[in-house]
Amino acid sequence: MIRIISILVGAFFSAALLWSFGTGAASFIKEPPAATAEKLFHEHPKAIHFASDGAFGKFDNQQLQRGFKVYKEVCANCHALKHVAFRDLKAIGYNDDEVKAIAKGFQIPVYNPATGELNTREGLPTDRFPPVLYAGQGNPPDLSLITKARHGGGAYVASLLTGYAEQAGYKNAKGQELLKLFPDAKTPDGLYFNPYFANLNLAMPAPLAADDQVTYTDGTKATVAQMSEDVSAFLIWTAEPKLDKRKQTGWAVVGFLLFATALAYMAYRNIWAGKKGH
Repeated sequence: MIRIISILVGAFFSAALLWSFGTGAASFIKEPPAATAEKLFHEHPKAIHFASDGAFGKFDNQQLQRGFKVYKEVCANCHALKHVAFRDLKAIGYNDDEVKAIAKGFQIPVYNPATGELNTREGLPTDRFPPVLYAGQGNPPDLSLITKARHGGGAYVASLLTGYAEQAGYKNAKGQELLKLFPDAKTPDGLYFNPYFANLNLAMPAPLAADDQVTYTDGTKATVAQMSEDVSAFLIWTAEPKLDKRKQTGWAVVGFLLFATALAYMAYRNIWAGKKGH
């Protein structure tokens, strides 16, 4: 009896699920969701290769230092790196004196509980990057984990930085013109059109608007595309500074497991050899 009841209950829920699916599918066919500007004109990140990509990828310290220079001279005006300490920069090739000099260039807020005053002091290697007091529109996100928080990671950041465009006459890959299909989708005043951003408009103006905004000490040409990729690579590192070590550990573990598997198989063959069938 219990088995029959269980079968009937299962059949009921299966039928309800099929009915719900059929109703939803029929509704979707009869009344498909309306196309929106975001659906038709939002671009996926470009296919950009970084040195750290893949199982064998490793960070390029020279690129990371270029990316840090872009962050420091351009991005740090609005965006913080609250999860990164100055001494962490030693991992990308800076020595102790260079780290001290970098930290000294930042002002660290210090609260005095006795007087209630908020003062500042020069940074120390043990300090984290200080918060940014931004007076403009919006609330710029902290960039420490931005490549983990956004689909596409570093490729998304680089695409966004190079993706600003004039909205008038903008067409997608299918040749559809945005403002002809959606006249009401015009970018509001104070915002900037960028098809790589989820809703196509964002408050941040193009931070890398021209070549040579920074001067690279290694002689690399500081084009907008190069600066965008370099700072994106740096932000991949800030989000996962132990990536290289994690990959090394992973390969060591895989090698050990393969060795242990082979050893276990040989032990099995040795112990049970000639004993099958008895």
